[in-house]
Amino acid sequence: MSAPEIGHPDTATLSPAQSWARALEMTAPIARQPGRILATVIEERADESGEAPALLSDGKCLTYRGLTERANQYARWALEHGIGKGDCVGLFLQSQPEFLALWLGITQVGGVVALLNTNLTGSSLAHCINTAVPRILIGGADMADRLATALPELTIPAHVWSHGDDAASFPRIDREGERYSGGKLDASERRSVTIEDRALYIFTSGTTGLPKAAQVSHGRLMQTSHWFSGMMNIRPADRIYNCLPMYHTVGGVQVPAAVLAGGGSVVIRKRFSASRFWSDVVRWDCTLIQYIGELCRYLLDAQSCPDEVRHRVRMACGNGLGADIWEEFERRFRIPRIFEFYGSTEGNVSLFNIEGERGAVGRIPSYLAHRFPTTLVKLDADTGEPLRNGEGFCVQCGANEAGEAVGRLLYDPANIGSRFEGYTSPKATENKILRDVFLPGDAWFRTGDLMRRDEKGFFYFVDRIGDTFRWKGENVATTEVAGAICRFPGVRQAVVYAVPISGADGKAGMAALVSDGVPDLAGLRMHLIRCLPEYARPLFLRISSTVQITATFKYAKADLARQGYDPGATSDDLYIDDPERHAFVRLDQALYHQIQKGHWNRRRNGADHA
Repeated sequence: MSAPEIGHPDTATLSPAQSWARALEMTAPIARQPGRILATVIEERADESGEAPALLSDGKCLTYRGLTERANQYARWALEHGIGKGDCVGLFLQSQPEFLALWLGITQVGGVVALLNTNLTGSSLAHCINTAVPRILIGGADMADRLATALPELTIPAHVWSHGDDAASFPRIDREGERYSGGKLDASERRSVTIEDRALYIFTSGTTGLPKAAQVSHGRLMQTSHWFSGMMNIRPADRIYNCLPMYHTVGGVQVPAAVLAGGGSVVIRKRFSASRFWSDVVRWDCTLIQYIGELCRYLLDAQSCPDEVRHRVRMACGNGLGADIWEEFERRFRIPRIFEFYGSTEGNVSLFNIEGERGAVGRIPSYLAHRFPTTLVKLDADTGEPLRNGEGFCVQCGANEAGEAVGRLLYDPANIGSRFEGYTSPKATENKILRDVFLPGDAWFRTGDLMRRDEKGFFYFVDRIGDTFRWKGENVATTEVAGAICRFPGVRQAVVYAVPISGADGKAGMAALVSDGVPDLAGLRMHLIRCLPEYARPLFLRISSTVQITATFKYAKADLARQGYDPGATSDDLYIDDPERHAFVRLDQALYHQIQKGHWNRRRNGADHA
């Protein structure tokens, strides 16, 4: 198979104007058909072409009919086990076709499924479970050890079910589900679920504190899936390669649901592998791939292989593709079109770069500005809060000025995309709303992201605001990391912040520690492995005798971040977590220069994420 050239006519990609029109066309009927939810859409696909492939993987494949029948079996299981409308079920399962079948089935009878991050363990996992308050927990058999670390800290009673061949102490939901009929549900079984009902809890760290459970309605699922299906012009012949975690919005909901809404197929791989990525894409004959920025960098760092230009990919969609690697990624892998977008699980600010403007996260056409009003507001440099003028209103940024992206809340039942459905915590919900912004009584959603907008209307991501940073494609809350560090014996203070690394997307975590005596770095490292997922563990440590505070009694994070991990900027001892030695090693000037040249990051990224 020869590689397609950029702009090949067989890509069947719409023009930017056609893409926007197609997205509007597909989402327009949603509000007028409140009883039509995503499970209904997939059932319609099964009626039209039941034997067409829906979900594909090396372990299991499901046609549209098979997916619908499996979802119906899990729906009836939920009904028999007392899951009523609004009751929560926690899903702690690695990426696989059954993941979608489970939440589609449970949500179509009124249950709410909490998608739990499979990297979490112990207190972090327990916090998320306690936040969602599930009546039932479903854990993969290969997740049993992680789940066991959280069970002692649960504050709610939850019945645990297991999924998979290695299950031992808990009943197996995959076997139990086979007892039920996969036939269509009747009206009484569906519980009159509408687009206004909650469907999922998806966890996001937001800008401060521990992870929060964002409420996702059936309407939001319909809006997201059909909008993206229209923008990407999904057809039944399309196949998307999905190696992103399915507990996240992009990997488990947004893009897979968009492909299913358009009648295409989703190829699911449990974990990302740089060395197998392109061979998988060719083997499964995929026409679409999805990415996060760090994934693209991993692929560019990997050795060349024939399959990287032997594919039929017509579009790569995702977010976080840096301007510094955009052109190289497009050229080396012969990608006809890159569709970059920006959005959050819970927010109403969505930007789309269907034009392929390098480095931009997207824009909103002028004829849609009234439906998705989005702007940037200036921030006070000292407080980090929006700057107010003499009348008490916020100040908009000019062209190329950096400010926080905010989206107006319209409360229009027909405009689902303008909603902010909030979190399970009313306080956390209110903290994300900015009031009296440009007019008395108006309300806008705060993204917590710093952006700039150019003269053409394209937005560019600048940085995160507050106590959260992004690393390895995940949001990391500094307060959670600091709390884990301070639980280690002898640590009296811990200040966590983010530092940039040459050649890496996002920023890596760094912690300044004050401890009683010389800290046990080996013991601290093992403690952090037990407490935190890999992406949240600080890459750098700074051992200090004291930590400077500001006049308002806050840690001087800005000064610490500015000094970073440069041994020449401080007399404190600095360490880096060496992935080859599996230990914190002293960071000297020579190693610092390696990092600055990008050598350390390439060595760190060289390990395959199999």
